[in-house]
Parts: sequence; structure tokens; C-alpha cells
Amino acid sequence: MRPRTWVLLLAAVFAVLQLANVTGRDTPDTKNYLSYALSLSGASKHEAATVTIDYYCASRGETARRDQSVDVLAFHGKDPAARVAKKCRADQWRVVDAQLRAGNSGGFITPFMPERFMSIFEVRPGYPVFLVPFVTLLGPVWGLWTSSVVLTVAGGILVFLILRTLSVSVPIALTGQALYYVLPCGTTAMRPMTEGLMMALTLAALWGCALVSTERRTRAGLTLVGGSLLLLFTVKHSQALFLGLCLAGAGALVAVRRRERRREWAVVSGLGAAAAVGTLLVAGVLHYPSQTDSLQDLLTDHYARPDRARLWPEFLHLEANFWLEWTRQQLWQPVLAAALGAGLWGALRRPVFGAFAIGAAFTGVLTQAAHPDISVWGGRLVVLVWLLPVVGVPLLLESVVRGKAVAAPVPLPGQGLGERAQPVR
Repeated sequence: MRPRTWVLLLAAVFAVLQLANVTGRDTPDTKNYLSYALSLSGASKHEAATVTIDYYCASRGETARRDQSVDVLAFHGKDPAARVAKKCRADQWRVVDAQLRAGNSGGFITPFMPERFMSIFEVRPGYPVFLVPFVTLLGPVWGLWTSSVVLTVAGGILVFLILRTLSVSVPIALTGQALYYVLPCGTTAMRPMTEGLMMALTLAALWGCALVSTERRTRAGLTLVGGSLLLLFTVKHSQALFLGLCLAGAGALVAVRRRERRREWAVVSGLGAAAAVGTLLVAGVLHYPSQTDSLQDLLTDHYARPDRARLWPEFLHLEANFWLEWTRQQLWQPVLAAALGAGLWGALRRPVFGAFAIGAAFTGVLTQAAHPDISVWGGRLVVLVWLLPVVGVPLLLESVVRGKAVAAPVPLPGQGLGERAQPVR
């Protein structure tokens, strides 16, 4: 079969496997994005709230049913789905009604939380805009599931394209695509939140860097980098800032250490720097929530408690504690450490592209450092670090395979030393 057939087959297998969990993937943040998308599609504030709460609470009920079915003490009890969903709807409407009575009725999102918290999601229109055609045509359940599959499949295909651009063989490039699906980056991308689109755009920027590094369609590569950074601003402007900074640093490093193609790497570095500076300027002009707002949200449990007076000292104290505990947990189960080590080894085999791959993965560390919350599900904030093993491990495998394929002059049995040896592959 042709390579694209294998790519599509692998994507189709992944999509079929995701039918096992059509519901139950959502988080509290999903309500905000779904409500935003419904409002953009023309639904009234009450209609958007009704559909969103029904979806969210039905999912909670389904999750309760699954949990009870394997509870060793209650598996034979009455199905709790209807009871849990009913209580969930009552709780959600109580909060929404209270927020509306308090005057929190602006914006596109149903006020599930205080206005200061909701403003964080109001400035992320990119993902809700992406959701609009899916939820409009398929409804909230299948619309969110299908959109998540599309984003995750796209991320895997982008990994394949990056590796093929770097002249990696088809089987090993397919391995990279599969790694994206089975590692936490694929699991997180299937959650109906911004991470799937955010990782896809980050990979698109990396593909642009790969195109520039191999002198293939340099203009297209630079367009991919710039366009991805621009779209990232609409999805999650902090990621546009972090990726811009990391690409600027990687491009500058490559331009200094490499004599060839310095102009192209300077342009990549300039695009990253422009994205970082532009993000700060535009966010300030549009009055986006600041870093101080984000820290207050973190330290007050989403503004449920009074603002902290000593904000930065407390944040730095928490930061130090977080990384100490996070490191301890990683050493206890060193899967991520091993994957990062292998990914780093492979990325360094291609030092030019590797600098950008390492930079893109480092944005996960920056995101986690900005939100040192150990309770966030499944390492979602740091998930971008998994892009390094997804791309780096196939590069390492390719170098090993190519090393074995290099011809070596080994004398065959019965062959004299002076005779010409046959290459062994």
C-alpha cells in the first residue's frame, strides 16, 4: 500500500478505538468551551446553558454508572445515572442563576463561575470557533467526540509529515504517528479542551521548521510557522507567547552556530520574537487577563477566596514545592524521564531541527511552571513535553536502522584478505 494509505489506516483504527469512550472525557472546562461554541452558532444564553448543562450532567451520570458497575460493594445496586444527572443539573442551574442575578451576564459563555474566572475563557475563541460546525451538525455529544478525533488524528498525521520531511523511512514515520496516539499527548488531545488544537498547531509550526531545515519549500515552512503562531494566539495566547519565545531562542542559536542558511534561521527567530512581543502588546491593548490575574485565580481556588496580598512570594513558594513533589513522583514512575531521555537523544541526532523540537517541548514546562497545580488531571498542563519523544524516538530509531544498513567490508568465509569483501547490510 502507498504511505498515505497506511497513514489513513492507522488514523481509522485509532478513531474506531475511541468509540469505546464517546462520553466521559469532559472536564469542568468543557462546559465553557461548549457554551461558547453554542453562543457563536446563534443559540441564546438560555439555550446554550440548557444544552451545555444537559450534556455535562448526562456525562456525569454515565460516569457514575460505569464507576458503580465495577464497585465491589455496589455493583449490584440501582443504576445511579438518572439520580446523579438530576442532582448535577440542579447544582449547575443554582450556580448559573446566582451568577445571573449578580449581573454576570456578559460575554459568550454561560456564567458557571465568577466573572473574573470566566474572562480567562472568553479570550480563547479559537477552539469554540473550531467546534461550531461539529456541534451544529452533530449535536454536543457526537460533535465534541468527532472534533476531538479530528484534532488527534491531525496531530498524528502532522508527526508523520514532520518525520517524512526529515527523510525518515515510512515505517518509522508511522511509528511516530502511533506514538502520538498512544502516549499522553493523544489521550489529552481526545479531551474536549484546547490542548488538542494547541498541540496540532504547535506541530504545524514544527513542520514548518522541518521544511526550512531541509531546504524544501522554505517559504511554505516560514508561512506555516507564522500562521501557526497567529492561530495559537486565538486558541491560548500564553502558548503563542511561550512557543514564540522558544522558537526565537532556537532560531537564534542555530543561526549563530551554523554558517549555512543563517538568513532563514534569523527569519524563524524573528517570527518567534514577533509572536512573543505581539502577544504581550495585543493582550495588553485588548485587556486580556494578566499574569497577576492568573496567579490570583490559582492561589484563591478560582476566586473562591479573598485575593492574596503577598502574591509573588506565595507563588514562588508553591513553585518550589511543586517541582520538588513533581520530580519525586516522576522518579517513582520514571516513564516520562525515560521517554524524554530517548527523545532528547534522537533530537540531538538532527541538531538543527532538534533545537526547535526541544524548544516546542519546553513550552510544556513553561505552561506547568505558570500553573504549579499538582491536582490538575493527568499532567495536562505539561503534556507538550511528550512531543519530544513522539518526534525524537523515531529519529533515534532511524539513526540505529541506518547505522546497521551501512555497508561494512567483512570478509566472507574462505575469502582471502586480499580479495574484495562483500558488503553486509
